Amino acid sequence: MTEIARAVALLKVGELVAFPTETVYGLGADARNVAAVEKIFSAKGRPADHPVIVHLPDVSHLEHWAINIPSAAYRLAAVFWPGPLTLILQRHSDVPAAVSGGQASIGLRVPNHPVALALLRAFNDGIAAPSANRFGRISPTTAQHVRDELGDAVQLILDGGACEVGIESTIVDLTSERPQMLRPGMISAEDIASVLDEHVDVITVADKKTPRVSGSLEAHYAPRTPLQLCSVTAIAEQMCLAKSSDERIAVLAIDGESPQLDNVIWRTAAADACTFAHDLYSNLRQLDASNCARIVVQQVPTDEAWRAIADRLQRAAVGSGESPR
Repeated sequence: MTEIARAVALLKVGELVAFPTETVYGLGADARNVAAVEKIFSAKGRPADHPVIVHLPDVSHLEHWAINIPSAAYRLAAVFWPGPLTLILQRHSDVPAAVSGGQASIGLRVPNHPVALALLRAFNDGIAAPSANRFGRISPTTAQHVRDELGDAVQLILDGGACEVGIESTIVDLTSERPQMLRPGMISAEDIASVLDEHVDVITVADKKTPRVSGSLEAHYAPRTPLQLCSVTAIAEQMCLAKSSDERIAVLAIDGESPQLDNVIWRTAAADACTFAHDLYSNLRQLDASNCARIVVQQVPTDEAWRAIADRLQRAAVGSGESPR
């Protein structure tokens, strides 16, 4: 039996299977099996009212999961699926409310990874799959990250190597009068607007009028070590303090060079947004494991290409240093 066939067999009997996507690794369950979906929430320590994204084999499955599908959904799918774009649509009445946190909406996407697509096509239905990590913590971008986070809670981990994109999908809500970006990703609001030929509202803070979606909490994607965002000048000041201190600190910086101090763990990050995003969670995990008192991360540029990265870092800083939820 192949690994894909084994994974399908496990999903069909209600077990959990972790699998790679182009964004991060997902913790998958049969999205029509309420008991299986509940296992996801239990394994992650995820609140029951926090929705999960359902992954589909292709766009032809949309009508089995959503109703009143606007033409905008098909236009976006034609350009961005398979890919890192999640669409929020009205949930079909046949779909368990458990996957949408009890809401009338549902998040759907077709991932762009050969292993994920092979699994979805063999399963031939929707797989509910939030990131395969403890809720609120750093998302996994390798199979080893999943093992480190969830251990025996997962029956099978399909290893597809390191994720190409490295941060979660863009989420666009199409249930309102005008499209709304509820979570930024590497597909930008401008990308969406160019396809739809209309303005896309970007929701930057929690809005009670919008659906709850994955990764939208103020604190998320966080290391256990306290994390702070600093300017280049502030990092230089931190290095001066480190010279006269026994405190161990970890630094992730685009600019500057390692001070070659025994109590400073330094990682140089890529200066382009795509590579920075690809490496981000792996870098944060390594620094989180370095037994330092805190992690210092250089503030990233403010232009559109860096919006999703800035979003993840801000949420990581808010949630860092806490016990796993």
